[in-house]
Amino acid sequence: MHVLYEEEGDYKAGTLVSEAPASVQLDTVHGRRAKVKQTHLVMRFAQPAPGQLMTEAAAYAGTLDTEFLWECCGQGEFGFADLAREYVGREPSAVESAGILMKLHASPMYFYRRGRGRFQAAPAETLKLALASAEKKRLQQEAITAWAGLLVRGTCPPEIAAARDELLYAPDRNKPVTKALEQACKESGLSAPRLLEHCGLLPDSHEFHLQRFLHELYPRGTAFPAHDAVVMPTDLPLATVQAFSLDDIGTTEIDDAFSLEHLGGDELRIGIHIAAPALGIAPGSALDAIARERLSTAYMPGRKFTMLPEPVIAGFSLDHGTAQPAASLYLTVSTVDFTVKSRTSRFERIHIAANLRHSEYDALNAGFESGASTGLPWEEELRLLWRLSLALEARRGKASVQAGMLDYLFHVEEERVRIVPRRRGLPLEKLVSELMIFTNSTWGELLAERDVAALYRVQSSGKVRMSVHPEPHEGLGVASYAWMTSPLRRYVDLVNQWQLAAALLGRRAPFARNSDALLSAMRAFELTYSRYDEHQRAMEHYWCLRWLLQEKPEQLTATVLRENLVRFEGLPLTARVASVPELPAGTRVTLAVDRIELLEREAVFRFIGTAEETSS
Repeated sequence: MHVLYEEEGDYKAGTLVSEAPASVQLDTVHGRRAKVKQTHLVMRFAQPAPGQLMTEAAAYAGTLDTEFLWECCGQGEFGFADLAREYVGREPSAVESAGILMKLHASPMYFYRRGRGRFQAAPAETLKLALASAEKKRLQQEAITAWAGLLVRGTCPPEIAAARDELLYAPDRNKPVTKALEQACKESGLSAPRLLEHCGLLPDSHEFHLQRFLHELYPRGTAFPAHDAVVMPTDLPLATVQAFSLDDIGTTEIDDAFSLEHLGGDELRIGIHIAAPALGIAPGSALDAIARERLSTAYMPGRKFTMLPEPVIAGFSLDHGTAQPAASLYLTVSTVDFTVKSRTSRFERIHIAANLRHSEYDALNAGFESGASTGLPWEEELRLLWRLSLALEARRGKASVQAGMLDYLFHVEEERVRIVPRRRGLPLEKLVSELMIFTNSTWGELLAERDVAALYRVQSSGKVRMSVHPEPHEGLGVASYAWMTSPLRRYVDLVNQWQLAAALLGRRAPFARNSDALLSAMRAFELTYSRYDEHQRAMEHYWCLRWLLQEKPEQLTATVLRENLVRFEGLPLTARVASVPELPAGTRVTLAVDRIELLEREAVFRFIGTAEETSS
């Protein structure tokens, strides 16, 4: 005796070996002994053999008309054997019964399953909708296959071209165009960007990377929404000092400036002045919403996207020739040992006498270290500020920057790139860094002493995080550190300046320490700031590869960091080079460029030898 049974949603046949009330033992067509529950059996038969039954039943099912069966079965629930009997007009054979069962089981749109071997015909209207849907899917699959074929051959269908940006930056895997692109990528072995480049849809690799950044972080575009004009404060006193700033040549958001006054004897009065947009942008205003959405100015080689609209920046930037609102920190300093004897903070208007640029004052870096004079304007003031920065750094016991290491400046003009190394820890860089650290620490302590909430930068056990509590920053060696010196560029600084203005002007602080607005701003800033930084580093990596293509160096020198990871000399670029043999860390090696892929920002380098071998 043989049986037909159901297992894991499919029908199988076997030869009965033994039988119990709840289960049976049988041999499958593959010769395996199996135990099957009685409830899973749907038919017993004597002839033909199980394997032959399955083959002949499948062939018989192929001859059956599904729609005719649906018309024959009526509206009620039925068993497959009953339908088989009615269909053939006599007692059906095992092959005929099994064939009917297979056909019913394979047609779920026509027949709803109501148990093992039992079915019910789908209602006519429901079947009509299901068939229309199936036809739509069939046509859709045909289109997907056709589109994928064209893509593989290097031709882009109009439907794919129209959805290019969506496919590259925010693909919806449920859409036919996405499925077609994925199928074409699988068949061609190319990534989506490279396949679209092959089809002529990506003529500019830089534009591809830029648009990916914009789609991710500026989904509504880079244009600023409408907002009210800024009302500049008119009741601030005008300071008597003449201030000057020191920034890179491309800086348009001038946040900080300095002033010096000789008080007589051995005392100086040094002013650190920070732009004060908090006096013209109200918490909860349209401009606040703009700044809160962007959270920071985003930088990348050749471009930047500001946190605030240009008219707002122009209104508060500490530009030459203007008297601008500023938060000022005045220090009374000894010219003997540059100890800070007193500190005073206030909001006022500051006259900006000059905007100095690092590129024009680089000669001072060597001059300060050697003691030589350059004759540049403001040289004496900058020298005194540098001496103060050295004293502040020594008292903290921590370096503000890692001296001797290299930073790199990227200059992109007309699709050509210059990469200029700059040594860290230069006097002018240290001057600005130390005075900003001192200001951020001083105002952070001031808000903590007055129990006014602020957003602090905290470092413990090597990890840096944001906090609403004034905890130490171990890396800088200060008891508290709150970013406040870049309010035109960072939302955290703007929030803290609102709090500082409340503390100094006798107003109620906009944010309590446990307010949802403050905590959500902190979390959003941490996430967005890290994403901006990640994209900036990605674009710097891209322009390093562009530089290699542009300059076509025959050989490059790099230093082994570990295993086959190397860092290149003269470029802010690290890479894994598979052909580098096992060498001690610090070994200088000579490499050649084999291949560069700009869309993936990938490069393949070839090991030539150690630098010692290739130079001999």
